[in-house]
Amino acid sequence: MNKVLIGFAAGLLVGVLFAPDNGSATRSRIARRGRELKDKFDDLVDSLSSKFDDLREEGETFADKAKEKARSYSAEAGNSSWAG
Repeated sequence: MNKVLIGFAAGLLVGVLFAPDNGSATRSRIARRGRELKDKFDDLVDSLSSKFDDLREEGETFADKAKEKARSYSAEAGNSSWAG
């Protein structure tokens, strides 16, 4: 994923640098595009973080259910009597 972002940023920079604008307009455009790229990257990080949190919560719920089942099986095993 990093390679894609680096490639995008490099292409953007080269395109802006070769555009027929004066220096201040070019710097302004680079700054604006940089902010846009940062915002997109921040959105990506937030999205991945949210998905990770969801998966973590699902894992914790699964583990809690497994512990509860193990406790119930253990209690059942302790209450049953084997006639032998």
